[in-house]
Amino acid sequence: MSRADNARAGAGAGTGRVPGPPWSPLWSLGILRSELTTTLRRWRTLALLGVLAAVPVLIGIAVRIETGHGSSPGSGGGGGPAFLSQVTNNGLFLVFAGLAVTLPVFLPMAVGVVAGDSVAGEASAGTLRYLLVAPAGRTRLLLTKYASVLVFCLVATLVVALSALAVGALLFPLGEVTTISGTRIDFGEGLLRAGLIAVVVAASLTGFAAIGLFVSTLTGSGIAAMAATVGLLITVQIMDGIPQLSALHPYLFPHYWMSYADLLRAPVYWDELVRNLGLQGVYAAVFGSAAWARFTTKDITA
Repeated sequence: MSRADNARAGAGAGTGRVPGPPWSPLWSLGILRSELTTTLRRWRTLALLGVLAAVPVLIGIAVRIETGHGSSPGSGGGGGPAFLSQVTNNGLFLVFAGLAVTLPVFLPMAVGVVAGDSVAGEASAGTLRYLLVAPAGRTRLLLTKYASVLVFCLVATLVVALSALAVGALLFPLGEVTTISGTRIDFGEGLLRAGLIAVVVAASLTGFAAIGLFVSTLTGSGIAAMAATVGLLITVQIMDGIPQLSALHPYLFPHYWMSYADLLRAPVYWDELVRNLGLQGVYAAVFGSAAWARFTTKDITA
């Protein structure tokens, strides 16, 4: 079944029933399910998830080899994540280290590729006009695209976290977790905090996902949209690292991404976490509105 056929089938796929009217929740869920299925089955998406899953594996093996040679990870001048030195004592810390390594570049790049291709990819493939033939409307279609990108943010983050947890359990001992504040919590609470951290990391990518969606509405080339979104990510990351631009840093979407580490304090420091989520909400609202304004007025002829 083609991509356009999937959209028209929507809620009725696999049920043997005709989809309900376009305003019904069943219709919306059907379109979202079709979009998610299409996105997650693409070879490009699977390759991105494979790379993300491989990063914690490589970190775990490197730490294991380093400790096998008698050296302490993170004790040299490498400037790696603060969590890395704790991995040998508790494999759960590989989750935190894996997220620390992937969040600045790998995770947002994967999200940028999926978000940038969300609308522009349909336009370049010639399927966007056929998707709009289904009586879902442009607004509903755009919301579905954004929702599917948000689900991908969560899936990608969980892939990193679960891969790190599996490798950490295989290569290192598990047990009580020493927080950044120096207190100790049991493994169950540590695992719960790891899950909460994964959710916060996924939420941290929502603003950038909205930027990618907006860029995707500006062009009919999926490759151009993906390149522009990833290029914007790199540019903003560079800006966030320039001390002379410190006045701008609190307003840049990646500035508070690493605030998730505050969830490993006792008590938890909420200030930067709240700033991060609030900033992502502002970016999502602004660029989501811009994407809606562009997409609803766009002349789609192909």
